[in-house]
Amino acid sequence: MKQSELVSDDFKRVESQPCPMSTCAAPAGSPCQTGKNKVAIHYHTARFRLVPQLAKALSVPTPAIRKPGSAWTELPRPVRAGTEPVGHVRLGYARASTARQSLDAQLDSLTEAGVTRVFSEKISTRATKRPELEAAVKLAGEIHSSGVAVTLVVHEHKRLGRGIELAMLAEELKASDVGLEFLTGELKGSHDPSGIVFTVLAAMSGMEREYIRDRTLEGHESARKRGKTIGGASVTDESMLSMALHLRDQEMSLRDIAKRLVITTGVKKGQHPSPATVMRMLREHDEQAAPAAGA
Repeated sequence: MKQSELVSDDFKRVESQPCPMSTCAAPAGSPCQTGKNKVAIHYHTARFRLVPQLAKALSVPTPAIRKPGSAWTELPRPVRAGTEPVGHVRLGYARASTARQSLDAQLDSLTEAGVTRVFSEKISTRATKRPELEAAVKLAGEIHSSGVAVTLVVHEHKRLGRGIELAMLAEELKASDVGLEFLTGELKGSHDPSGIVFTVLAAMSGMEREYIRDRTLEGHESARKRGKTIGGASVTDESMLSMALHLRDQEMSLRDIAKRLVITTGVKKGQHPSPATVMRMLREHDEQAAPAAGA
């Protein structure tokens, strides 16, 4: 693992106290900021060296969950260490894949489970953005930061997503110290952010990312050998490549890079490219640049 990579909850330890840099002065709970009021790509040295485990680190990057490079805003300040949570809020989330499907059964089960507020939407699992789920996660984090324990309650884990989507959501909830509870299904029960389910989902996330990457590269290589055009070629351009390279230099993931790019031509104009398309574009650039670098 690279020395600059964050592990586990290191970023929370860094943000547990304010940044001592006068040019930043980010309060506890928020990432460092640049002079142009953007979220800094890396935490300031004077700040992360206050953490004993990171005192000898050369650089500590800001994690993707803090959206480095975006406009900086102050986040809720953490509760003082040692303070016990006051109360417990249960937020619910319900989702149906199509407009024809009913949410009644899910809503009834959430009500019976004592949920105080429910976020619901009818949207496909394939959708890259699910506004109501994002709103539920955001509110859960805000409530927890005020010193109240929070659990996100869902009828079944498939309502949140499958595979890598579920694993990535679990990582986000763990960062905010928000619990999960499934009322039915294979993962039925309450799960603490420090528990085994979150650990397994995080591991699954990493493994599935590697699996998808290897499978995609194998498919591209097979297509090239057959002289076939790889899908997605028509949606990329030089401007998109330039931005993608810039974001990759900031150590952003393919998924986060894709969310910041916009297709400018064709039937998909205005949409975001897929992470696979971004990976193909960057890989082809690297392959073309390699011979030049060795010349």
